[in-house]
Amino acid sequence: MTGVKVARRSFVVGAGLLMSDAGAAFAAQAKPRVQIKTNHGTIVVELEAEKAPLTSANFLRYVDAQAYDGGTFYRAARDPVTPTEGVIVGGPNPKMHPFPPIRHESTTKTGLKHLAGTLSLGRFAPGTATNNFFICASPQPYLDAHPGAPGDNLGYAAFGQVVSGMAVVQKILSLPTNGKTKYADQRGQWLKPAVPIMSMRRSG
Repeated sequence: MTGVKVARRSFVVGAGLLMSDAGAAFAAQAKPRVQIKTNHGTIVVELEAEKAPLTSANFLRYVDAQAYDGGTFYRAARDPVTPTEGVIVGGPNPKMHPFPPIRHESTTKTGLKHLAGTLSLGRFAPGTATNNFFICASPQPYLDAHPGAPGDNLGYAAFGQVVSGMAVVQKILSLPTNGKTKYADQRGQWLKPAVPIMSMRRSG
């Protein structure tokens, strides 16, 4: 998912080709990156700002407002058979008020999938998403949109990918999950203690 390094051409090829190379290099590095610092290490995510522009801009709005500083990774939903598979869920500082919810960007529209390392936005009903997000520690295809399936089949809005720190994701996934929750279907998934998000900042 990292940018492709463009070889530098000789100056004798002319200014046009040099400008073309510079433009290609810029385009390859244009995806925004965010550093998520926790007490277990740093996770770096790269956002698909072209494929999922609304969701990426929403996430960066919270990052730039420093809304995640003092937030937590509070949930680790592990596969009961294969505990190294699942997702970790994070949220902002509880003192921060959310911005208005955004329109849902379905994976059928963006072409993105919930693979190992995918960054995605949490929601209840479509169009309710604000600032809770999750990272897949393993492929989670059931989180993609499945048109034609019964019920709410729109999936979740994938919008980025981990480019560094998957070991930190796995570490958080493995932590004790005997915390209390009001959601019956999430019992045994809430981290105790929650993992503090020390800071989240744009990177590069």
